[in-house]
Amino acid sequence: MWGMRTREAQSIIENERAAHDDMLTTGEAARLLNSSRQHVVNLCDRGDLPFVTVGVHRRVRRADVASVRDRTLRLTRDQRRSMWLAFAVAGRIVSDPKSAEVLARRNLEVMRSSARGRTASWLAEWERLLDGSVEDLLTALTSRSPSGRDLRQNSPFAGILSEAERTQVLASWGESQGGRRQP
Repeated sequence: MWGMRTREAQSIIENERAAHDDMLTTGEAARLLNSSRQHVVNLCDRGDLPFVTVGVHRRVRRADVASVRDRTLRLTRDQRRSMWLAFAVAGRIVSDPKSAEVLARRNLEVMRSSARGRTASWLAEWERLLDGSVEDLLTALTSRSPSGRDLRQNSPFAGILSEAERTQVLASWGESQGGRRQP
């Protein structure tokens, strides 16, 4: 009899522990979302992220945080368009990495002269990527993450595609949005 109750009690304790382990602080959630703790608090206050209160502290379920993260990874129409251009740029980079690097460094130099605030930090990130491996650069260029989106908005690869190539990529993207497939 005692053995059965002990197993039941142990099971209850393990279930409570698992439920507790699944709960995150707002700081832990912020790290998973790559955001500030205040942003997580704001999500909770707006009702976008369910939470429970433990004492005076909010706790959020890991699954709910993952759901919010997945929503932020969805791309808008403009971001999908930008991603197609990034894929085309990536193709040009892999076909001639040295020329792409020279062009990007020259563009960075020009862009830095008028960059302020957050833009300057994105340009510094591009420089760091150019100093690293081509694979890391391509990963960042084609990332669906919020930081990947921001990097693409501050890309030093202007001019790597001709106007005709850019127009063709955008036309192909437009056709793909209408449900038609390219041959």
